[in-house]
Amino acid sequence: MIRINLLPHREQKRAARQRRYLIVLGLTLLAALGVLTAGYLVLEARITTQNDRNQFLEAENKKLDAEIAEIERLKAEKDALLARKLVVERLQVNRAEAVKIMDQLVRQTPEGIYLKGIKQTGDKLTLQGYAQSNARVSTLMRNLNDSEIFEQPLLIEVKAAQVGNQRLSEFTLDIKVSRGASGDDAASAPANAKKKKG
Repeated sequence: MIRINLLPHREQKRAARQRRYLIVLGLTLLAALGVLTAGYLVLEARITTQNDRNQFLEAENKKLDAEIAEIERLKAEKDALLARKLVVERLQVNRAEAVKIMDQLVRQTPEGIYLKGIKQTGDKLTLQGYAQSNARVSTLMRNLNDSEIFEQPLLIEVKAAQVGNQRLSEFTLDIKVSRGASGDDAASAPANAKKKKG
């Protein structure tokens, strides 16, 4: 006898396929959610690590900025101290210069020359005075040129002048003060001081 299966096998197969599809879809969604969660956690950990590094670098940069500011302050202090030292050394070198200049002027001024004004600007000295004759001005210039601390005398002007009842020549001349001699004295002074200490 022929058996006819009247059960709805197509509907059963369709329901089984649908169940399998839903199971696969659910597993796929779970796997995707797992991958997304793992990726998010990895990225979050990396971001946290990078933020920690950035904070560490910022803190170190602040320390370096503070150290650089301290170095700049120390450099400024050093420059100020060096400038003071140079001023003191210059004063030490030029301490006796005025005395030497006056002494040499007295020694090199011949008879018949009367100085009425002396003005120093840097290493230039301007002399103003009266002479009994132009020849005496020439003698003064020669004497100054032969001096150890004066050089390059330059006559600016000579003119006739009446002083009291005398006719004199009024002159103005420039001379350069040579600092070589006073510098040698200053260089030898520390050496002498060291010898005395030793």
